[in-house]
Amino acid sequence: MIDNSEFSSIFGGAPLMAILRGIGVERSLAVSTTAWDLGIDVVELPIQTPDDVEALRVVAAAGRERGKLVGAGTVVTAGHVQQAIDAGAHFTVSPGFDLEVVRASSEAGLLPLPGVATPSEVQIALKEGLTWLKAFPASVLGTEWIKAMKGPFPAAKFVTTGGMHAGNAADFLAAGARVVAVGSALEDPSQLPKLAELLGTSGQPVQSGR
Repeated sequence: MIDNSEFSSIFGGAPLMAILRGIGVERSLAVSTTAWDLGIDVVELPIQTPDDVEALRVVAAAGRERGKLVGAGTVVTAGHVQQAIDAGAHFTVSPGFDLEVVRASSEAGLLPLPGVATPSEVQIALKEGLTWLKAFPASVLGTEWIKAMKGPFPAAKFVTTGGMHAGNAADFLAAGARVVAVGSALEDPSQLPKLAELLGTSGQPVQSGR
């Protein structure tokens, strides 16, 4: 059995996660800082290029200084799992459900968060012991999919990813999603107050170290 229930404590009371895809080292660090200051504790960086891996390494190091956990995204091979370890990631996120990748992550000490989009995948994941799952692509699946899955699979805890922003995050949380993952919304000043409202914060970044 593979246990990823630690995500419950990682996400804590914050229903948002940040995803920073392919924006380079400097912007990744800057947007991560925006997320952390806003109250979004968990950051994911997809690793599809060497630059992405370097950005993950830098952001993971900055996260450790602030007591924040950083994960590697778009992990689809055992090689990606090793890159995630080398860069200092704490968890892996995958777009689909691949038991080989899930097991490689778990055996390496990284929490796996596999992607699911069908009842069959949810059922298999739960059978393996995984309770936290990534619903992807969430904007295509829709809020009704989340509601439908909660009926037969009440133990499943969904992180919705793909097309999420301040305008639809509340709807997915209301439908039963535990966490909504946002990306470009963090670089849009008009969306920050709405995201802060979901987090129960003021929308004003706090000073680092406070």
